[in-house]
Amino acid sequence: MPEFGKYTKELKKLIDRAEHILLICHINPDGDAIGAMLALRRWIISQGKEPRMISPNALQSFLLWMSDVDKVVDFHHNQEEASKFIRDADLIIMVDFNSTSRMGKAEDLVLASGARKVIIDHHPDPGNFADLIISDSGRSSTSELIYFLVNGMEGEEFSDSDFFTAVYVGIITDTGNFEHGYYTGDTMRTVGHLLDMGVDKERVYNHIFSNFSENRIRLKGFALHNRMVVNQELHTAYIWLTKEDLESFSHAKGDTEGFANVLLTIRGIVLSVLFVERSGFVKMSLRSKGSFNANQLSRQCFNGGGHRNAAGGEMKGSIEDVVRHFENTLPSYREDLEAAAAEIKQ
Repeated sequence: MPEFGKYTKELKKLIDRAEHILLICHINPDGDAIGAMLALRRWIISQGKEPRMISPNALQSFLLWMSDVDKVVDFHHNQEEASKFIRDADLIIMVDFNSTSRMGKAEDLVLASGARKVIIDHHPDPGNFADLIISDSGRSSTSELIYFLVNGMEGEEFSDSDFFTAVYVGIITDTGNFEHGYYTGDTMRTVGHLLDMGVDKERVYNHIFSNFSENRIRLKGFALHNRMVVNQELHTAYIWLTKEDLESFSHAKGDTEGFANVLLTIRGIVLSVLFVERSGFVKMSLRSKGSFNANQLSRQCFNGGGHRNAAGGEMKGSIEDVVRHFENTLPSYREDLEAAAAEIKQ
């Protein structure tokens, strides 16, 4: 990241001068969003301040074991309290998103606030809606970025067990425990150090990756057996799930997490998509291998975005219409899909 020292100095100056700090993550927060927010909060507390935290909506159950997660206020269900936090803030730090729409119903209040604003994120192409933008798409996760920022502001390693665990959670969730996503040797060295510092990897793994309901496992089996479509010619596979499908398996928030990744284990597949029907629109999760740019496809076709190999989006309409739109669009990406498949085959 260029001029890393400059960013740490500017961020520390803003934090030092602020009296009422608010941290906010994106809607439907994942492990990286919550890990990054909790990790940064741990350091700010060490500076004698007590930052508040907001999530645009409820957290998924697999994150509720983390230290201080009970202090995250859900804007959707506690709008009066969360709105007061926004109005009171003189510094708002937004973590793990690059578009204001990712704040959900909190968006208008945050943008109207006169507080100084900071973005800390690892997604490409951040929007220009903050006084300080700290963006590094070369990091595995925003949590990894927070780790280096905090140590830079501390002037040495910040040693705190909850900080280490929060960073670790962010890294392993955004990489699927290193099964996908972007990570480097620096990431692995950081993870090694976190483990050396006492992070209990088995405890974290069990909470995040071995903590599913029976209904979730049955839904996954149904999706793979009844709702999976494979197009070997275009190196693509997808799953589509209707509202009725979800209701049949007593769907809970987060139950479809990771379904799209499973399809990438099929030989020859470089693009996978999960379509999930909601009321009046369909949500998509896109995953890809190698050089195929899922982010570009999501931006161009589904009003979405993300990383090269992991993106999301949504589109109004029935699931039948959205899947048909996807199938009609896919042939225009044939050349890119074939190139990515050829690279992986080598």
